Formats: sequence, structure tokens, C-alpha cells
Amino acid sequence: MIKKYTCSNGVRIVLESIPTVRSVAIGVWIGTGSRSENEQNNGISHFLEHMFFKGTSTRSAREIAESFDSIGGQVNAFTSKEYTCYYAKVLDEHANHALEVLADMFFNSTFDKTEMDKEKNVVLEEIKMYEDTPDDIVHDLLSKAIYGNHPLGYPILGTEETLHSFTPDTLRDYMKKYYTPDNVVISIAGNIDESFIQEVEKYFGSYTTGYQKNTYKVPVFQSGKLARKKETEQAHLCIGYNGLKVGSDDIYSLIVLNNILGGSMSSRLFQDVREERGLAYSVFSYHSSFEDNGMLTIYGGTGSNQLDLLYDTIQQTIETLKKDGVTEKELLNSKEQIKGNLMLSLESTNSRMSRNGKNELLLRSHRTLDEVVQLINGVDMSSVQQTIEKIFTNDFALSVISPEGKLPSSIS
Repeated sequence: MIKKYTCSNGVRIVLESIPTVRSVAIGVWIGTGSRSENEQNNGISHFLEHMFFKGTSTRSAREIAESFDSIGGQVNAFTSKEYTCYYAKVLDEHANHALEVLADMFFNSTFDKTEMDKEKNVVLEEIKMYEDTPDDIVHDLLSKAIYGNHPLGYPILGTEETLHSFTPDTLRDYMKKYYTPDNVVISIAGNIDESFIQEVEKYFGSYTTGYQKNTYKVPVFQSGKLARKKETEQAHLCIGYNGLKVGSDDIYSLIVLNNILGGSMSSRLFQDVREERGLAYSVFSYHSSFEDNGMLTIYGGTGSNQLDLLYDTIQQTIETLKKDGVTEKELLNSKEQIKGNLMLSLESTNSRMSRNGKNELLLRSHRTLDEVVQLINGVDMSSVQQTIEKIFTNDFALSVISPEGKLPSSIS
């Protein structure tokens, strides 16, 4: 059972008690990410996430790490397009300690200049490492092809130029603007009772930094086609279609459809591209939902001499899907697989904490497992066909990273 509580300052707390486990996961979710940035400060959300681990007024970076290592716990963070999360997972007996350290990082990070300079170099190495993984950066290139100069087209890591411009004051100003109580959710899941809400409120329930409502500019989907030349062993291809926003009525039909298209080993793309033609080791599709829009992405990697064949095969798979729809067997198998994956994921306190944190932050609502299963079961041939027509009848965007830096010949 999920308990919700809103502090007097606007911070929201969601707690799910799971007495059958011995762990507790605590996440601090902030509704800001690279989408809240501009060309001058691109990457600041991610860099701020790094700096939270670099020392507070009472703990050094080493002491923050030791405070979790010494109790056998885990602490980490991540940044996305629309939110940032700092989280810890510990044994239930150490939940109060984990909460105190997370609060210390949130409120008392010093953003020491020396530590900042060192961490800029660390993030720069992260950017270089990312550049060495073309199967990752081709997805960023697709975002650029779809969203252009809109913030959703920015890389989450930022650039070397923007990174060097950050100062302690830049970080504090950004926090003051976006780390506001109304924009923060504390999500807890594990062997903990409701009284823990009072502990959370003690740390997070009284701070104030003003009110900042995210007023995102809605992007227009562009069917851009971008190719980048890079010395790689493979050609990496992404195809993107206009998708659905968070909370869309058709989202479960799309989840079922995506699983049939490229979300599993029995999917159309896996069977057509890898099993039948041996064109790729890795081929898959996934859907990304944002506050006001979404994108369906198809990825495949192959030898550069086979790029045209890979592209044509993917297009044939989509054309067959549009023409013939899905089969009853595919529909049934997909729904059962999604329900199975959902059930298995919820055996983890981290997964439950993440699910509840995201739902509260983005939707301000929570569905029970039974309600979600009912919605999945409600997906039928008709709703999947409608989703196929909604997604695949429009033009698509495309990105390629390859040694030649050229688009597939049939569209170049």
C-alpha cells in the first residue's frame, strides 16, 4: 500500500511498506534535467548531480562514500531529460542513517572550487568515454534530428565548453531555481513503517527557495535525417517516430506494440534482422515518454557495407506491421511477457522506489499492480491497430554513425 504525504512547504513523500524484505530504498527525485537547460548551461543538471558527492560542510567526499560502504549500503544518482534522482539502498536498520546522509548532500554540499575543477575533468572523461560508444551517441544524434535546437535535443552530459563555464554560484543559482520544494519528491520503499514519513519531513519539510513552475515549450517533431562520420567497426542506425506523452490513454497499447516490434527475442525486428538475415547482433526498439510528447526508437548496428540492407529490412518489417497488423498469438504473448517483467521487477525495493517516485513526480498519481494488469489485459487487436496507424503513418527521423558518415542510399 502506497502512502502519500505533502509537507507544508510542498515536498511530496511517497512510502511503500514491504515487510517481507530486509532492505529500504530511498530516492530524492527532482523535476529537472537537461530539458530545463539552455545552450549556455547545458549539462549543469548532470554536473550538479556529480557535485553532491564531493563533500558537504561536515563530510568529505571520502566520508560520504564510507558512510554507505561501512554499512553495506549503496548510493548513486542519475540525470535524465526531465528529472534527476539521488538514491540509496540499505538494510532496514540503517534507513535513518541513509536519509540523514542524503539530506546532508542535498542541503549542505559546499561545491568547493578545487573539487569542482577535479570533477570537471571526471565528467570530461565521461564525455570522452561516451564518444567511444557510438551505439550510445547515435541515440543523442536521433534526438537532435527530431528536436533540433529544442532542449530535448541537448545531450544530458553537456559539452566541454559548457562544462568549463560552471562555477559554485552557477550551481547554487540553478538549485535555487529548480530544486524548489514543489519540484521534489522523496520516495521510500522497503521494510519501513509510516512513522518514517516524520523522519523525512524533519529533514525536507521546512526548507524554502521560492516557487518555480516548469513551463516547457512543446517541441515539434521533425523528421530530420542526420549522419555523422566516425571511425567505427559498425554502422549504427536509429529510426525515430513521433510517440506518446507520459500518461497517454494509449500508452499500454504502445507498450504491447513495442514489445512485439522490437522489445524481446521473439520480436519482429529480432527475428527478421538477426535470426532470418544475420544482419545485426543488436537490434531493438523502445519508447521514451516525456511530459508533453514522446518518441519510438528503433536501433540496429551492422557492418557499414550492410547499412542499406539493414535499413531496408527494418522498413519491410514496419510495412508488414502496417499492412497486416499483429497476430492474436503475438498480442497474447506480449501481454503475458509485460506482466511477467512487471511482477519480477517489483521484487526489488529499488524498482518500487523508482516506480513510485517517477509516478508521483510526473503524474501525481499511482496505480495498483492489479490496475496496471487490468489495463494491460484491456489491450486488444483494435487498440494495437489504432496505435500502429497513429505511430507509423507519419514520416520518421533517422540518425547514422558510420565510417562513411552517409545516410542509407534509398533516402540520401
